Amino acid sequence: MSLQGYGPQLLVGTLLTLKLAFVSLLAAFCLGLLGAGAKLSANPLLRGIGNAYTTLIRAVPDLVLMLLLFYSMQILLNRITDALHFEQIDIDPFLAGVLTLGFIYGAYFTETFRGAILAVPRGQIESGAAFGMSGWRVFRRILFPQMMRFALPGLTNNWLVLIKATALVSIIGLSDVVKVAQDAGKNTLRFFFFTFVTGAIYLLITTLSSLVLHRLEKRFSVGMRRVES
Repeated sequence: MSLQGYGPQLLVGTLLTLKLAFVSLLAAFCLGLLGAGAKLSANPLLRGIGNAYTTLIRAVPDLVLMLLLFYSMQILLNRITDALHFEQIDIDPFLAGVLTLGFIYGAYFTETFRGAILAVPRGQIESGAAFGMSGWRVFRRILFPQMMRFALPGLTNNWLVLIKATALVSIIGLSDVVKVAQDAGKNTLRFFFFTFVTGAIYLLITTLSSLVLHRLEKRFSVGMRRVES
């Protein structure tokens, strides 16, 4: 069936959705590592912050969090500009989407990484320290490669959910594939058709992602399988 001239716009919206998902993934990945480190820290304050972060984020729906974070950031920025007598600055929807998605899914990545770190034998980490390796080198050479093997199944699930959550950014004005499809549906009165096209695009993205991540999971498991055999 014809896309009635909206094909290029849907393509641009799809590429923007992918860009948003990948940048948000990077933000959530980094925040997840920091959060896992905080929750496993011997410092009670850091543990408290990590626990509060994951508990709060996982208890509130993503849509509510996105609206709260987006509008709270905009209100805070407006107050700062008013206090300094500057012209009002509107937050870029893409930046807002990355910050909100990264912050939200950083909590889920935190729990995934925390479990993966605990699954790595403690003796190997202690052995690295005994050989005089620095903390960073122990993490890079021993902890991180093994941690990723345990974390990949959870990361795969989080990534697929994050991709679908990018649809929420249409409510804050970003012209992603969902927003383009909504506009196309309104202009052509073919809401069901363009909604179906959007669903097919997300299905294609998630299917390809699953295949790639499955191969990556097998690659990280190769060495361990040899040891187990």
